[in-house]
Amino acid sequence: MGGVKLELRCPKKAYSIALDPNPDWTFDDLVSELNALEIKINSGSKVPLPFAKEKSRDLPNRKSNGRKSSSPFVMRVFEDDMDNFENEDEEVHDKKSGGGRRFNFDDLYLSDSDDSGDESSFSPEPYLMLKVDIAESGLLELSREHQFRVKEEIRNQISALETELKSETDKSTSALVRVEKYRKERSEMDRKLDTQYQREIAEALDNHLTSVQRDLEVRSQMEERKIRIDAAYEDAKRKEAEEKLRQERAKAEAEAKRAEEAKRAEEAKRAALEAQRRAAEEAAAKKASETLKKPDTDANLGASTAQSGGSQIIKPAAAANKIRAAESALTLEQGRLQKLKQLDEEVQALKSSSNENFAKYERQISKLIQQITGTTESVRTKEYELLKVFCNSPCPPSLSSLALAKKVVANCKRPGNPAFAQAYVIVRITSKAPHAMDLILAELHKACIYTVPKHCSRSAFGSNEAYFKALGFQEDDEGKIESVDSYLTRLESYMKLYGALVQQTDMNNVHGLKEGWAWLARFVNALPANRYTAVALSAFIRMAGYSLFRKYRNQFLKLLNMVSDNFLNALREQGDSQLNPVIVEIDSYIKDREFLREPEGRQLKSNLQSDRSVP
Repeated sequence: MGGVKLELRCPKKAYSIALDPNPDWTFDDLVSELNALEIKINSGSKVPLPFAKEKSRDLPNRKSNGRKSSSPFVMRVFEDDMDNFENEDEEVHDKKSGGGRRFNFDDLYLSDSDDSGDESSFSPEPYLMLKVDIAESGLLELSREHQFRVKEEIRNQISALETELKSETDKSTSALVRVEKYRKERSEMDRKLDTQYQREIAEALDNHLTSVQRDLEVRSQMEERKIRIDAAYEDAKRKEAEEKLRQERAKAEAEAKRAEEAKRAEEAKRAALEAQRRAAEEAAAKKASETLKKPDTDANLGASTAQSGGSQIIKPAAAANKIRAAESALTLEQGRLQKLKQLDEEVQALKSSSNENFAKYERQISKLIQQITGTTESVRTKEYELLKVFCNSPCPPSLSSLALAKKVVANCKRPGNPAFAQAYVIVRITSKAPHAMDLILAELHKACIYTVPKHCSRSAFGSNEAYFKALGFQEDDEGKIESVDSYLTRLESYMKLYGALVQQTDMNNVHGLKEGWAWLARFVNALPANRYTAVALSAFIRMAGYSLFRKYRNQFLKLLNMVSDNFLNALREQGDSQLNPVIVEIDSYIKDREFLREPEGRQLKSNLQSDRSVP
């Protein structure tokens, strides 16, 4: 039976050494390889090996044994001896085996006898010990030493790892115990802190609620006190307003009573004059009838005397009926016109005696008045610039006041004249210079006699031209009198400005609602009903009626009732179709109670026309 070929079940490499050498090596090649292997092991080992040699092996040549040098060297290892080696060090060899050569144990013949099939015949150690030479035994010893050393190193590493693992486990257990203890302590501390915080929050909330309740009580007491004070103030104010209203009513009633008495006295006077005229006419007629019985010369003389006597009696009556106005209004007009005349003379004398050019100030005042619009910004700007001319310029106050009066009245003829805005500027300026208001009113009286108010009777004038000039009609460049419609347009603009002036409720207004109420009473009592007076009345009440009603209430309504019952009925009785528009206008104003609504333009517009400012 031939030999058994065993294959090692160990790693093919260990420490970069191949366990399966080339089977075709010669013995010399094997010796050379062993020497190189010893040198490599000695140089790579950290601990000196006990069998390390400094000199290489001097083995006899295999030719002396009668073998051919070309025959291969076969190293045989029994399988039973390698079982434990493979089982214990398989993992170590797998991890530490590196690149190197491999020894191949092929053609391992255990025995040539016929009893090779029996297991007892395979006794590897004696046979192998007897058969191997020194190199093979050295290699085997080296392999075993390496296995023992590797096993010992593995055991040491495993022991160190077990010790380290146990130490780490103990540390982890201790750390976990400490962490758990810390967690419990922290949880207990958090619980205590939460309890403390909740207690503090509850105390703070209770204090806050107490403070809020106390503040609410104090505030409620203050509100109650304020309400009581406001109620007392409102009560006192209401009583004061009622007392003031009662006084105003009593004053208005007294004024109405005086106006009524004045009207009655005027009617009585008129009746007395009429009776006197009739008596004079009757006397003249009686005297004329008596002279008819005398000779012709005496008759002619008596007739001429009667005619002359009649004319002398009629003239005073005609003169008395020439002007229809209240005496107080005529007195005020005369005083204002006298001031205007005196100031005009002073200004003319000043211009003639001074070399200063005052015309530029007059042009500046005229320009500023023409630039006034119905916005708050425009009114404030023009008021400021006009006050600069009055107070901070070398222009004399007399000249600036006269120029203001003339330019304001002249600007009324401009279409779309903002009467309320101009009135606001005039009132603010005249509050600083009160004498300027009399000059403006004097100029208005000269331009429109119905601002007095007064009216001239047509029968007192010899021609229509003289009558129209007395009413205020203007002549053109050719000397022609303007038309009635043109005159009524100017009259309406003047009356609108006058109504806007008197309705200004500024405390510094020197010609305010009191003067407006006096004008309306004088108008109703003294002026006749015609087209001119109707236009003047309509323009005035549309501008000032709202403010007059707010101040005089029932007394103003009484005057409107007088206008409706007497003035409008007198207009209707004339049967003039040209009066119908103004009659309808006044009647609708009274019946629709338009005096309850604020007139358009009374409130100045802001620049953005979104807000409104009450002057």
